[in-house]
Amino acid sequence: MSVGESVQLAPRDPNPDADYSWRVRSAPVASSLELDEDTAVVQFTPDAAGRYVVELDAPDVTYTLTVRVFPGSYLPAGSVRSGASGMSGMSGYSGQSGSARPTGFSGGASGSGSGTGDAQRGRGGRPRIRLDATVEDGVVVVRADPHPNPESDTDRDDLVVEFVVDDRDEVDDAAVETDGWELRVPLSAIGDRLRVHAVALDETYSVPDTVTVEREAIADGGVAEAETDAVQADVTGHADGSGAQEASVSVSRPNDPPQWAQAVTLYEIYVRGYASDVEDADNTFEALETRLDYLESLGVDCLWLTPVLENDHAPHGYNIVDFYDVAEDLGTREDYERFVEAAHDRGMKVLFDLVLNHSARAHPFFEDAYKNPDSEYYDWYEWREDGEPGTYFDWEYIANFDHRNLDVRRYLLDAVDMWAEVVDGFRCDMAWAVPDTFWQEIRDRVKAKDPEFLLLDETIPYIADFHEGMFDMHFDTTLYFTLRQVGRGDEPAERILDAIEQRTQVGFPDHASFMLYLENHDETRYVVECGEDEALAAAGALFTLPGVPMIYGGQEIGQRGRRDALAWDHASDDVHEHYERLIEVRDETPALRYDGTFRRIDYEADSDRAVAFVRDHDDGSYLCVLNFAPGATTVDVGDLDVDATDVVSGESVAAEGGVRVDDVVVCPLA
Repeated sequence: MSVGESVQLAPRDPNPDADYSWRVRSAPVASSLELDEDTAVVQFTPDAAGRYVVELDAPDVTYTLTVRVFPGSYLPAGSVRSGASGMSGMSGYSGQSGSARPTGFSGGASGSGSGTGDAQRGRGGRPRIRLDATVEDGVVVVRADPHPNPESDTDRDDLVVEFVVDDRDEVDDAAVETDGWELRVPLSAIGDRLRVHAVALDETYSVPDTVTVEREAIADGGVAEAETDAVQADVTGHADGSGAQEASVSVSRPNDPPQWAQAVTLYEIYVRGYASDVEDADNTFEALETRLDYLESLGVDCLWLTPVLENDHAPHGYNIVDFYDVAEDLGTREDYERFVEAAHDRGMKVLFDLVLNHSARAHPFFEDAYKNPDSEYYDWYEWREDGEPGTYFDWEYIANFDHRNLDVRRYLLDAVDMWAEVVDGFRCDMAWAVPDTFWQEIRDRVKAKDPEFLLLDETIPYIADFHEGMFDMHFDTTLYFTLRQVGRGDEPAERILDAIEQRTQVGFPDHASFMLYLENHDETRYVVECGEDEALAAAGALFTLPGVPMIYGGQEIGQRGRRDALAWDHASDDVHEHYERLIEVRDETPALRYDGTFRRIDYEADSDRAVAFVRDHDDGSYLCVLNFAPGATTVDVGDLDVDATDVVSGESVAAEGGVRVDDVVVCPLA
């Protein structure tokens, strides 16, 4: 972090009845920082650059935490820690109503939800970094691959890399050597695990990256007891340096999205409308299960269900009154688990909609606390001076939790533990409204049990820092708003390419993953706002641009109502076939998935409502063309050597002067 930022520090896995105490053990000479020793959760706001070591006295042991603080001039524009993340009135667009975004927002920079910060800071933009590790002749070699921001004039060779070895790992510090972009440490100098973090430094610092090296236990037969998807390396040598036995070492990159999540098609189910026409089911989950064969045939392989917990009867389910039980009107927990199992039987993953910012005002804890300072739950919530609860957007049915309270953290962590046992990932509601260090704790908890567990953040606008130790995948809010503008005809189609490139400009690392979407339960249907021709082109964008496509239930049949029961009897076969084919093409084409790269090309079109780009992969490159205008248009891609057979339609799209496109074409490059 840097001077000018502030971060919430709290004991992990807390016992609310225990005593905790923070103190600064060492700090830069220029610092006069002190922490409140009588508070379990403190705000750490450094006042000088340098290295701080803080201590937490807990019932079992004293923990230490090292914080590297850069000068204030390094503060990234829009830093999530430039305000008090997770506190209403401090972040978020206070006073707005509706979906979790400011009215009329049309893209913009990475930020905390409170704007984009001081534009004079980090003006050249954040650099990017990636870490990889190998084991060579008994030495762990960590190599950094830094890159300047596209807006920066800095030469790549002039970027500085700063490494930090994780405090929690047993490492002989004297054996650690760094040289420029490389860190080396003998395997004999580490214990069971080595985690190395690093940032690239230019005018500001990058989102950090991490690489992990772990020893695998050796069974009697000489085979590692645990196999992972990580790179395996066999090296000679033992922790004691004896070299008496072969050790197996795994290398992993914890900030990469889970392997399974890199190629999926996501599908959002609005639980109280999606299968409401099924009359012979005993409960909603059983009704939803009847749709699984349909979803499997469509090509969907990951389901996100809107909240399934007991709530205040608002049909969207986000006003929760019991974080440990399923809503009675949907079924029982056993019914929900049977649905998840049925999805798993079809090879589908299931995401749980996790709400950690607030409870419903109908929650019994809030009802006991409201206007009652003597309540044991009064300190569970944020309160305004007028006695009303803290909230966002003037939402009148929710009340924000106060995450400085250990009882709140314990209550939510236990719920996280319980539901993580059932599902494959969390879609994290209003992630910007929860302290980032709480997300880091949650990530460590769920990944310790299942490294392939997915964490997807809803953060509007998106936050580059959330890709370090918090989330695997992010709502691409910028692309969403841009597709809406293009669909309405307010912006040329080329703005879509700008939206993709903005990820790098605001500092997201190249390994970050994004969820692409046109609509969801909060938004007007794209076809209603933009039109039918535009909706077909926008669907093409979801499946050809870099990211993971998400379909909101009914989108693939031309549904027009946002939260209405799905009009299955009026489904558009043409729209359905369009989506079915797009899913199939993406599944069959590596260049269109996570490992495929994206590049602009020179092109000319009859209309500014058409756009062309290329996706590259070792298995082949493809020209992608989108047309948001009614009727066909011709796009000239110059000297690009194109096989004009469109893999979406299977037909030739060759035309005099280029390729002909109605809505979307994908053509191999020769």
